[in-house]
Amino acid sequence: MKRTFLKTLVGAAALALSMPLLAQTKLKWAHVYETSEPYHTESVWAAEEIKKRTNGKFEIQVFPASSLGKETDINQGLTLGTVDMIISGPSFAARSYPRIGIAYYPFIFRDGDHLIAYSKSDVFREMVNEFRQKTGIQITAYTYYGARHTTAQKAFTDCAGMKGIKIRVPDVPAYRATPEACGANPTPIAFAEVYLALQNGTVEAQENPLTTIEAKKFYEVQKHIMLTGHIVDGLTTQIAPHVWNRLSDAEKKVFSDVTQEAAVRATAQIKKREAELVDEFRKKGLGVHQINRQSFVDAVLKNRPLEGLGFTRRDYDRIVSVK
Repeated sequence: MKRTFLKTLVGAAALALSMPLLAQTKLKWAHVYETSEPYHTESVWAAEEIKKRTNGKFEIQVFPASSLGKETDINQGLTLGTVDMIISGPSFAARSYPRIGIAYYPFIFRDGDHLIAYSKSDVFREMVNEFRQKTGIQITAYTYYGARHTTAQKAFTDCAGMKGIKIRVPDVPAYRATPEACGANPTPIAFAEVYLALQNGTVEAQENPLTTIEAKKFYEVQKHIMLTGHIVDGLTTQIAPHVWNRLSDAEKKVFSDVTQEAAVRATAQIKKREAELVDEFRKKGLGVHQINRQSFVDAVLKNRPLEGLGFTRRDYDRIVSVK
């Protein structure tokens, strides 16, 4: 009796997976960003646009600000079936598919335009296909998040000038790589405690995108901003296998097209705000400094080589050469 019941359950589950998504399908789209940020506003736009272009078939609700869980949770949710779509940094995808994590290797991208060009390249397409083969998850779009720059109490313009500085960084090898390569003293501190640590001198410096430096008011307790751009960060739009595998080819095209359009729109807003902030910080009395980029690149490649972080020279060379 029990065996028959189990067979029935398995059969029903297999049938459900093989059936196309039925009319008026409700989907959950989750992320960890605030409702004021472009990642949310453009996701809401995309949800409505997908509904329009599929004649009302897909009703997508966007859940912002970690309302369906932290970033680790929503990434796991794609596989567990608790969420249907997410926006997330590829560092989380790299936990199950390490190759994609090379996007965090310092100075691999020249700027935001280079990151977006990479998102359209053959090498990234390979990674998307391999990631889907391994996990079933489909990456449909890449949004620019911001270039990470360094703030400090004293200015420097090259790698040697960073030597000995006590700098707060997230406790992740790729984030530690630049300060370690330049002889600084990277110090992990909880993000919520960074302002106080800068204010009381526990650390002298920190690194984050300009938009975060503004939002967290780090400019109040720092004198200089060095435009190191050592990590150019991005977010990927991902669709769960239990959804992607049941979409028709025409529906897959709609989801891909719309999420890519949303990524372009959000990217433009982030780039515009970054450009405005350079002048705004100068008006607040901060020193804003260009740096000798090559001195940092050379030090990172020599002292924190790709292979030591689990990446390959072939991927690096292909990404660096993307135009």
